[in-house]
Amino acid sequence: MKRIAYIAATMLVVACGKEAKFDAQGTFEATEVIISSEANGKILSFDVEEGAIVEANKLVGTIDSVQLHLQRKQLTAQQSALLGSRPDIKKQVASLREQIAKQTSELRRIENMLRDGAATQKQYDDIDAQIKILESQLQATLSTLDKNTATIDNNSAALEAQIAALDDRIAKCSIVSPVGGTVLVKYAEAGELATVGKPLMKVANLDNIYLRAYFTSDQLAHINLGDEVTVVADFGGEERYNYNGRIAWIASESEFTPKTIQTKDSRANLVYAVKIAVKNDGRLKIGLAGEVVL
Repeated sequence: MKRIAYIAATMLVVACGKEAKFDAQGTFEATEVIISSEANGKILSFDVEEGAIVEANKLVGTIDSVQLHLQRKQLTAQQSALLGSRPDIKKQVASLREQIAKQTSELRRIENMLRDGAATQKQYDDIDAQIKILESQLQATLSTLDKNTATIDNNSAALEAQIAALDDRIAKCSIVSPVGGTVLVKYAEAGELATVGKPLMKVANLDNIYLRAYFTSDQLAHINLGDEVTVVADFGGEERYNYNGRIAWIASESEFTPKTIQTKDSRANLVYAVKIAVKNDGRLKIGLAGEVVL
């Protein structure tokens, strides 16, 4: 209802059939971004004021993250202890490999003696069997150690993921604006409790501002995206300034206008919202009235 009333007001021309000197009216607006808290905790600092300029991604405040840092420290210690318990496979199987090498050497010696008749087949078979037992023990030990190592590595990776999640939560304790611009509203102060989703401030880039005006379907046939138009900012009284504007957006759907509204050209039931980009010289403000001359 507010928008309908606004459209009616902005498209109303002077009574008694006088012709207006503009093609459409509207108000200036900017792209506003509400920055909300991404963490829970006490706001330790919040160094911005309404009307101040903030830079994109620059730190403007912090939320208490002591508990998160302590949790990270605990997880890091657990990960360090876990990695320290990884088995030294090479050392743990060194004895078995040494026994296998010794028995293999003995087998070759018995084999030579057996060829010369100085040893029996039973001696050869006993050593050969012993080697096979040692090799089986080696494979079983390696398999167990590999599984233990894999389990430790997987647990370490899980801890690493938890640490990364904590790092992300810690980073979100820093209050930054994703866009550069002017602080329009400050919703919180240092010392207050922040919760996830709580609005902290509203920021808008006032260097690039838009005039949202409404055109009839007849007028719409003569305008296109990118067209240059003249925008007249009305500061009240005789204070009126001309700006170069560019049509940046045209609504794809019409909006209803009461039949009592008399447009510049004819009575219309439907109008279309159009956004006209204007370079702000510092005088234009959000909500200021403006007119468009095609």
